[in-house]
Amino acid sequence: MSETNQTLLLSLKKYFGFSKFKGNQDEVIQCLLDGHDTFVIKPTGGGKSLCYQLPAFMSEGTAIIVSPLIALMKNQVDAIRGFATHDNVAHVLNSSLSKREIVQVKEDITNGHTKLLYVAPESLTKDENIEFLKTVKISFFAIDEAHCISEWGHDFRPEYRNLRSIFQRIGKTPIIALTATATEKVQEDIQKNLGMENSKFFKSSFNRENLFYDVRPKINVNKEIIRFVKQHPGKSGIVYCLSRKKVEEVAQTLQVNGINALPYHAGLDANTRSKHQDAFLMENCEVIVATIAFGMGIDKPDVRFVVHHDIPKSLESYYQETGRAGRDGGEGICVAFYSYKDIEKLEKFMQGKPVAEQEVGRQLLLETVSFAETSMCRRKYILHYFGETFNSDRCNKLCDNCKTPRNKVEGKEDVLLLISAIKESREKFKAKEIVNILIGEMTAMLNDYNSNTLSVFGKSKDKEASYWHAVIRQVVVSGMLFKDVETYGILKLNDMSRAFLEKPTSFMITEDHDYTNIDLVEAQSNQKSSVFDATLLAMLKELRKKVAHSQKVPPFVLFQDPSLEDMALQYPISIEELTHINGVGSGKASKFGKEFVDLIKIYVEENNIERPQDLVVKSIVNKSGLKVYIIQSTDRKLPLEDIASAKGLTMSKLVTEMENIVYSGTKVNINYYLDEVFDEDQQLEILDYFKEDAETDGIEEALKEFDGDFEEEELRLMRIKFMSDFAN
Repeated sequence: MSETNQTLLLSLKKYFGFSKFKGNQDEVIQCLLDGHDTFVIKPTGGGKSLCYQLPAFMSEGTAIIVSPLIALMKNQVDAIRGFATHDNVAHVLNSSLSKREIVQVKEDITNGHTKLLYVAPESLTKDENIEFLKTVKISFFAIDEAHCISEWGHDFRPEYRNLRSIFQRIGKTPIIALTATATEKVQEDIQKNLGMENSKFFKSSFNRENLFYDVRPKINVNKEIIRFVKQHPGKSGIVYCLSRKKVEEVAQTLQVNGINALPYHAGLDANTRSKHQDAFLMENCEVIVATIAFGMGIDKPDVRFVVHHDIPKSLESYYQETGRAGRDGGEGICVAFYSYKDIEKLEKFMQGKPVAEQEVGRQLLLETVSFAETSMCRRKYILHYFGETFNSDRCNKLCDNCKTPRNKVEGKEDVLLLISAIKESREKFKAKEIVNILIGEMTAMLNDYNSNTLSVFGKSKDKEASYWHAVIRQVVVSGMLFKDVETYGILKLNDMSRAFLEKPTSFMITEDHDYTNIDLVEAQSNQKSSVFDATLLAMLKELRKKVAHSQKVPPFVLFQDPSLEDMALQYPISIEELTHINGVGSGKASKFGKEFVDLIKIYVEENNIERPQDLVVKSIVNKSGLKVYIIQSTDRKLPLEDIASAKGLTMSKLVTEMENIVYSGTKVNINYYLDEVFDEDQQLEILDYFKEDAETDGIEEALKEFDGDFEEEELRLMRIKFMSDFAN
C-alpha cells in the first residue's frame, strides 16, 4: 500500500470511523486533494458525499458545498456533526437562518472552525456573501446534484447556470461536481457550463444489482399499492406521486386502511416536513408518500421498496428515485404503475413553455414511455440510457421482463427494412416518422419531403405502429442505431447498421407490452362486475327487514341495497371494517352494524370464505373536506344556495353531497331551510309517506305518489331530513 493510500485510510478512520473506501472514492479524493477539477458520476448510494467531505477535513480552509434543497443541507450537516467533536465544523448558509445565526456562521468560518459550508445557489448570488467569502480561505467548491445545471437533467435549476461566474468572483480553487444521474448530454452540459472540460472524470457503474424493477398497468392503483404494502409488513418504503394533491389523497387512503403512512411535499410547512422526515428515519412511520421533494440526500439505507403511483417525467428521475431503495445492499423492490394517460397529462403541463424546453421535455418523456412499454430486460434498457452496456443474462431475473419473458420472433428482415428506411430517407427523421413511412401513413412532414416516393413507403402496412416502435427500441439498445440528442432524437446509422445492410444476421425481436386498452380495463374493473355472494345478500336483506320492523322504520333507512351488495362482496366482520363499505359511515355502522357483522362473521366461518385482503375506503379522501364544510355550514344555518355557490356546486350537486352524508350515517340539520320552503303540514305529509307508505326511498315513486304537488328537489331535501331524523 502506498504512503498516499495509507494517509487517506488513516484520515477515513479518524474522521468517519470507516476502514475502507467504497469503489473509487480514494482515487476521487486524491485527485481533488492534488488540486484538479474533478467530475464524479456515482449511482445513488455509491458514496458521493464522502468524496468531498473527507477532503474538506483534510484541507486548509472551508469547502463550499452547493446544494439544491434546504432539507438536504440540514440532513448532511446533521450527519457530519454526528461524526465530529464540534457542531461548528459544518454549517448551512441559506434563507432559513436568522441574522444572528448568519453572524455566528461567518464568525466560525473566519476563525477557521468550519470545514464545510453548505449553501443554496441563490445564497451565493448575494453580493454580501460573495464579498465575505473573498476574505476567507476556500479549500474547494463542490456542486452536489450537478445535473441541476443541465436543461436535459431531471431537476433543472436555472440558478445553477450562474455558478461558474460566481466562483470566478470569489477566487480560483478546484471544483468537484457530483451527480447520481447523468446521460452523455447532461455530462457535456455540466462540464461546458462550469468550464470543466479538462477535469478528471470518474464514472461508476449504474447497475444496482439488488434492485427489482417492475412496471404494472395502472388499474385500481390505490388498492394495488395497499395490497403491495401489506405484503411487506414492517418494511420501510416510499410512494412517489407527481402532485401534492395526490400525495395527500394516497397518504390518507393508506392511513384509513391500517398503514402507518405520512405525506411529504413542498406545500407542507417546514416543521411538518421535518417532523415527517424524522418519523420515517426513526421508523415511527412505515411509508412516506411524497413528491420528488423527498429523498434527495436522505440517508436511510433500509428502504425496502419504492412505488411510483405516477410514472416520472424522465428516466433520470426514475433511476434517482428507485435508487433510494436497498442502499445497504439488501432487498429493494421498485414498482411503477403506468398508464399513457399520465404521459398525456405531463405533455399538457409543457404547453406554454419555450419550444426548445418542450422538445427536451418531450424527448425525455418518450424515453420513459419506451422504458415502461418495453419487454426487454429493464436493467439493460436503463443502463443503455446512461451509456453503459449490459448483458441481460446478468439480470438474474431481477426485473419483471426477465422473470416472465415474452416470446421472441426472428426479426432479421424487419430490421433490414428499418435500416433501409432510415438510409433511404437520408437520416432526417425521428422514430415516429420512420414508423409512418414503413406503415404508409402520410403526414404533413412526410409530404414536405415527398416520402411517399420512397421504395420502402408502406412496405409494412400489415404490422402495427406499436410493433415497429418495439423494433426501433431494441435495435437502438443493441447499438446498431443511435438517437442524435442534439436534434431531439433523429435516428442515425453507424458502422454496425451499415455492416448489417451488407450482411444481415439473425435478430430476435420481443413484442412490447400493450397498455393501449388500460383505461377500458380499469373502467370495466370499476364497474359492479364483481359477483357478490347471492346467498349472503339474501340473508342480509332478511336481517335488514327484521331489524327495520323492530325499529319501526322502512328497511332502506338502515342500509341501501348497494351497501348490502358491497357487504356480500367484501365480507366485513367488524364495525371498523363495516365503515369501509360503500354508503356506510361510522355513525350508521355503530348504530345498526353489530347484528350485520355478527351474521357475516358466522357465515364466513361456516363456509370457509376467503375474504378480500384490502378494503379501500371509497371517496373518503376527496369528499372529507367538502363533507365537513357542508356540515359546519348547515350547523351555522347558512342558506343552501350560498353553500353551493361557495364550493362552485349546483343546487342539485349540493343535494347529492348531502344525501351521501346522511346515507353514510351522519346527521345534517336543514330544518331552518325547510321551514322557509314548506309549511308544517306539508313536511308531515312527506315524512309520513317515507315512514309509512314508501317501499323504497326512490324519488320517482315519491313523485308519482304526490302527482306534481312537489318538485324533485323539494322531495330530495325532505328525504334528507327523514334520513337524518330516523336513520341516524
